[in-house]
Amino acid sequence: MEFGVNILNFGPGTTPASLLQQALAARECGYSFAMISDHVAVTADVHEAYPAPFYDQFVLAAHLAGRVPGLTLGTTVTVVPYRHPLHTARLAANIDCLNPEGFILGAGTGWSRPEYAALGVPFAERGRIADEYLAAIRAAWAEDPTTFRGEYVSYENVHTAPAPRTEPGLPVWVGGNSPAALRRAARLGEGWHPYLATLPAMRAALPVLAEEADRAGRATPALVPRLQVRVTETRLRGEHPVGHGTVDQIREDLAALAALGATHLLLDTNPDLPGLRGTAADDRRLLELLAEEVLDPASGTIR
Repeated sequence: MEFGVNILNFGPGTTPASLLQQALAARECGYSFAMISDHVAVTADVHEAYPAPFYDQFVLAAHLAGRVPGLTLGTTVTVVPYRHPLHTARLAANIDCLNPEGFILGAGTGWSRPEYAALGVPFAERGRIADEYLAAIRAAWAEDPTTFRGEYVSYENVHTAPAPRTEPGLPVWVGGNSPAALRRAARLGEGWHPYLATLPAMRAALPVLAEEADRAGRATPALVPRLQVRVTETRLRGEHPVGHGTVDQIREDLAALAALGATHLLLDTNPDLPGLRGTAADDRRLLELLAEEVLDPASGTIR
């Protein structure tokens, strides 16, 4: 199992230097990959949860690729309908070529209706757009030149080099906890990347994921969740997102994910409420605590 860190690319005080320090701290703590979130138009609702400044995920990944050796980079997640699929395919493939440890494309549909409106993309059609764009992205990685004819994009004989270093393309982690996200992951992804999911919910979803993948004639995507980390002094009762609870409780839940076959765990220190967000030093102490008492990044095991 591999352990990674969500780089917090937004909020007051965020600078190129602080972003670089986050990535270096993750590597120094032994984590093997880092992922970056996505917004293009920071509308009022986005700003409330993810305040500006907001650094672009692809630009930041390219910036880190030349400065933090040994760290696989990725997105958690790219809101696929926001960009033309040829643009997304090229950005991801370019960074994969620039970063010796490679790149993972996390893919999702987003949640902000005002952001969709600002970008001129129909919010109600975001699922269909994402499905078509992901198919086009995968084709662009696999063929050069590429031709695609769809409902939302059509083009002929477009050259796509440089190709990703891994054939036939980069790993795609499909985000989302909904039935539609499970179907999308089964048809178009190498990983299912839920967020704020409980252990019973993930356990119940895995047979559905396998059934959908079998129906599509594909291998079952790996379980690769993003876990918001929130350490409490007392044990939580009842169902709770994996990553919440006492240190012992988090350790037990991560061990259960390992037993379910999870191959990667992405740890997220962002509380989703700006008023509760700590300092960069707080985040580092939390990542160090997890690496020392909960998981062993060097061996890829739970302590």
